[in-house]
Amino acid sequence: MPDSTVAFPTGFYIASMLLVGGLFYAWKSRITGVGIPMGAVLGTVALWYFYDAFYNDYQGYISRIGGEYLEAAWSQVALFLGSFILFVPLVHRVFNKKILRNRSEFWVLMQRGGVDNPEFQRRLDIATQLILGVWMVLMLIGLIRTDFNFLGLFAPYLSGKANPWARGRLGSGFDALISFASYLQIMLAAAFGIVAGVAKNPRTRMIGIVVTLLTLPYYLFDRTRNTMLATLLPGLLAWVFIRLRFNMFFKLVVLLGCFVILEGWLKFVIQTRSKGNISHTFSQIGIGGVADMVESSEGKHEGLNMLMELAWANSFIDRGTYIVTNGGRYFAELVNPIPRAIWPDKPMIGIDYALARGQAFGDASGSGAGVGATISTGMIGQGVVNFGTFFGVLAAALIMAFWVAILARQDLMGEKMGRMLLFFIGCVLTFNLGRDITLITLYPFLFGYIMITYWTRTHREQ
Repeated sequence: MPDSTVAFPTGFYIASMLLVGGLFYAWKSRITGVGIPMGAVLGTVALWYFYDAFYNDYQGYISRIGGEYLEAAWSQVALFLGSFILFVPLVHRVFNKKILRNRSEFWVLMQRGGVDNPEFQRRLDIATQLILGVWMVLMLIGLIRTDFNFLGLFAPYLSGKANPWARGRLGSGFDALISFASYLQIMLAAAFGIVAGVAKNPRTRMIGIVVTLLTLPYYLFDRTRNTMLATLLPGLLAWVFIRLRFNMFFKLVVLLGCFVILEGWLKFVIQTRSKGNISHTFSQIGIGGVADMVESSEGKHEGLNMLMELAWANSFIDRGTYIVTNGGRYFAELVNPIPRAIWPDKPMIGIDYALARGQAFGDASGSGAGVGATISTGMIGQGVVNFGTFFGVLAAALIMAFWVAILARQDLMGEKMGRMLLFFIGCVLTFNLGRDITLITLYPFLFGYIMITYWTRTHREQ
């Protein structure tokens, strides 16, 4: 908690009122398709910006960065929220003009008894067969690249984790294909979790459960928390909110219990990942040892500090130690899918900001790109480093409004095969966008969209 003597600036209270008003609007708009994804974006802002002020050392921010830059950051959060709330209905009406009369398939499913709709289940069976074939081919490639290390790929808690998709920070050659495989695996893991949670066909459900049990450990015993959440949460949320036949209060209690367990596991990961291999540590100490480590832990989750980064960005721009890229950072994100084998001088993502934050390390021509680590700017801060302290905030709000419209489109077309899978995956990935609006986060959704679009067109699914 911040020190009781800390007085928040006016921008904090304006932003708080806009956040509450936005959540109310999202709830009222749930049947139109924008409500759920809009709520996900607002929840993301609450986590990465508001929670930062209460979870971390806000007084320390003021001392190190300067109160004027924190005040500017809160004003930008308020500007982002106000612009986002204004942009969402406008973008939605333009982007989804032909399907505005459709209703949210998620809420329709809830009203019709959840996932019992026969047509929905039929399409889910077809989609499962499609992604199962893709997953089997991908896992065969992964096994070949790890010399058929079955345990390392599917049961890292027994033998240590294998990594078939390892590459340097600065890709080269065919590293783009390795990245493609890695992000595709994330999408498939999330999709099978949803299948396990909502399928009624015993065969389809068993496929979902078995593949989930084989796939999730690869991410749960990794050191990267965003991929843990991206693969675990879609299935968990689908199971709790759609499959469980209890009232909302009971569902929230179950969800709270799951998050308490997840919170403990993430604390274990934080304590372990800097000391060595997480899977090896777990195999040595077991569940009891993990519980003891978590119970004795006083550490905090790192990385929940996008308000701080927004204040730093304001500071750097004001002092002239960082030059606004005029869209260069967004451009680098947009062209990221192009392999360096085709474009060797492709712009690098986030290296300039990492240098401004004092992360210079090693040879700039090496695989580390001359920095010890890249630092996320946050969804609002990313707009600021692209287009400045005012227009950059508007740009970030507009991009997120487009993302809401894209997710709303999946929900409004949810009766078609695979669209609800994309909707769930996209809503969960939204929380990871809080650190940066990047295709690196959205690749699982993008690859899933391409697969489903190709399937529906070749099979004449409209």
